[in-house]
Amino acid sequence: MRLILIRHGDPDYEHDSLTEKGVREAELLSERVKKWNVTDFYCSPLGRAKRTAEPTLAKTGREAIELPWLREFLYLVDGKEGKRIPWDYYPSEWTNEKPLFDEETWHNAYPMTTGEVPVRYEELKRELDKLLKGYGYERDGKFYRVRAHSDATAVCFCHFGVSMVILSHLLNIPAPSLLHGCFMAPTSVTVLNTEERFEDEAYFRLQVLGDTAHLRDGNEPPSQSGYFAPMHIE
Repeated sequence: MRLILIRHGDPDYEHDSLTEKGVREAELLSERVKKWNVTDFYCSPLGRAKRTAEPTLAKTGREAIELPWLREFLYLVDGKEGKRIPWDYYPSEWTNEKPLFDEETWHNAYPMTTGEVPVRYEELKRELDKLLKGYGYERDGKFYRVRAHSDATAVCFCHFGVSMVILSHLLNIPAPSLLHGCFMAPTSVTVLNTEERFEDEAYFRLQVLGDTAHLRDGNEPPSQSGYFAPMHIE
């Protein structure tokens, strides 16, 4: 099975939509995605994700299933400067909290416990595993049992934060390390495939993280939205 996560285009957060640049990005993305053999499209309920999906769905004549749990992981928790989103922390804040470096404890540790993160993470895991079970992959501890092999490709139009939390669950990596240590540019493509070396065992392996080849091919520079350092752009 193949799971593809696509971040929304350059955002207009005030109106929960896309900037003019984001619209251009979404059009370039659609030229890439329309060539794929996609089994199912899924989408966050937020406007910027829906707007990003629109050109692809129009060109493929498809519809996306809206999944509430694919919305951005914006559950505020305490920080030095008041309530913050879970990945908007300075190194001196979060790196001193050892439980945040443990895949099993990060969501039940300070400062995550000062907000809805524990409950929302459990909800996301439950809903994600329910979705994967529908394709034949049933969670068993930290990997998946193959109840029925699938060659399906599922594409999710969503957001940076929730994508990192999804990767945390699938790859058994604490989410804070991914949220603070990785970046996915707007409309970037992240690909995971199940490796099934034994008939009934599967593990999701990250093949591509944050690829923006469609922007390069269309001479559109990647957006720096959500990134706080100079970007290397080839």
